[in-house]
Amino acid sequence: MAYAATAGGSLPSMTAAPGVLALQRAMVWLVGACGAIVFIEPSPYELATLAASLIFFATGLRMRLVFMPLLLLLFLINIGYSISAVAVMDRPNVPNWIATSWYMAVTVIFFAMVISEDTTARLDMLRRGLVLGAVIASLAGIAGYFNLVPGGRDLLTLYDRARGTFKDPNVYGAFLILPALFALQSVVSDKFGKSLRNAIAFGIMSLAILLAFSRAAWGMLVITSAVMLALMVLTSRSQSQRSRIIVMALVVVVLAAALVAVLLSFDSISQLFKQRASFDQSYDEGRFGRFGRHILGAEMALGLPFGIGPLQFNRFFPEDTHNSYLNAFMSGGWLSGVCYPALIFVTVLTSFRYVFVRVPWQPTYLAIFAAFLGTVGESFIIDTDHWRHFWMMLGTMWGMFVAAERWKANSNSAIMAPT
Repeated sequence: MAYAATAGGSLPSMTAAPGVLALQRAMVWLVGACGAIVFIEPSPYELATLAASLIFFATGLRMRLVFMPLLLLLFLINIGYSISAVAVMDRPNVPNWIATSWYMAVTVIFFAMVISEDTTARLDMLRRGLVLGAVIASLAGIAGYFNLVPGGRDLLTLYDRARGTFKDPNVYGAFLILPALFALQSVVSDKFGKSLRNAIAFGIMSLAILLAFSRAAWGMLVITSAVMLALMVLTSRSQSQRSRIIVMALVVVVLAAALVAVLLSFDSISQLFKQRASFDQSYDEGRFGRFGRHILGAEMALGLPFGIGPLQFNRFFPEDTHNSYLNAFMSGGWLSGVCYPALIFVTVLTSFRYVFVRVPWQPTYLAIFAAFLGTVGESFIIDTDHWRHFWMMLGTMWGMFVAAERWKANSNSAIMAPT
């Protein structure tokens, strides 16, 4: 709370007492930290988000007209889901799925409104909370995998894969990507003390991602890190800064390769690694494999304006869709099927506009942009539509769009003002 009270802000849209600002920022930190604990329902993340919403609205947070397109698309997506669910509402888990979808939509609007004000300070608190929560979740997964906690292996692993404080290793690995990018960003750009602390955090999170044995998470860590570091080089303000980023990135690559080599010397890790790294998994191949289902499901969706309802795809095929865009069509018919990808790709296209805008929170923007872009790509092969951190990133992106426009407008006004 003491840090929150003194953290620098940027263009708060309204005057607030220091104590109120400190409370708001502390709640943002709490939501970020609780995002790593979701193996129970309602999870601490849900409770923290609810508490933060009540506090923010009680202390002046208001809806802005600029968010109406976002609100409309989220509303239409969930209306499509709700209409399609009517015929299957008596089936297991469908009501809960619909309620979760509406809740995710609410969190998007909440994060957009919150991040659009006092942007620098709130993003910093969110980053700090996410990194702390991710380190705790990573340590839990590592401890469970190596059986360092009595009885912890059954609770903290699944199918011999680390899952930490999550229900599923794939979601666990995916969640850790953004906090890992935040830590990596500090490693290559901050002073020695802070860089060292974040290097330790990055190592812990990278080890947890490896032990989750999620191919998508492995690829995401490599690709998003490369994208973020490349953008950091392109947006650096000096040659010395660019040189440091490149040198430190090379050091990180060498150390990461050494860590992987050491871990693969253990037979149990090596065998599961080879199995998971293979591209000829049985559930990926064949007419009803992952990609075969995508084609068959797409053909099926063309003739079903109202879809088949949430959680019904596996009644027609051996497994779920494993494709969020196809799932929108199947779970919500043409309405959700059109509006869901429209929302995602409009956000992606808009996000490219702000990559090179020199706002005070630009480094944080680059990390979230890279992680969000990676998750959008991952959505073609995994169902990400109920991932809490995905919707958090989506709302945060929209909040940063609005904040950047306000920043540019104020900067232009300052330049044009007479001296």
